[in-house]
Amino acid sequence: MASSKKTAKILGYIAKIILLIVALFWFGFALLSGAEDYGGGLKGIIMNSPNALPWLLLLVFVYVAWRWELVGGIIVAILGILTIFAFDAFEQLGVLLTITIPLIILGGLLIISWRCKKQ
Repeated sequence: MASSKKTAKILGYIAKIILLIVALFWFGFALLSGAEDYGGGLKGIIMNSPNALPWLLLLVFVYVAWRWELVGGIIVAILGILTIFAFDAFEQLGVLLTITIPLIILGGLLIISWRCKKQ
């Protein structure tokens, strides 16, 4: 029993860390990728900042997952499913592989980790 709880704890931490890395990557990418259209520099980043708001929301969900694995896992998995429709992921294989599937898997790992800890 103790071994499975330790494994579940490690699984949860790995999922949370990877989720944090993914959220920070996409937040940074969204924040910086369109900044040159506004002249670049700090002004361009500030003008482009609304594009990063959805990824800031993902960072909030990462915080929720860190505090409450089950709730965070469910939210992240649902968010992954919603990205299928938001990004038309079935038409764009890259989006499906880089955003949708990782979010669903990480949300699922958080749920599994929570479940294993409760047994």
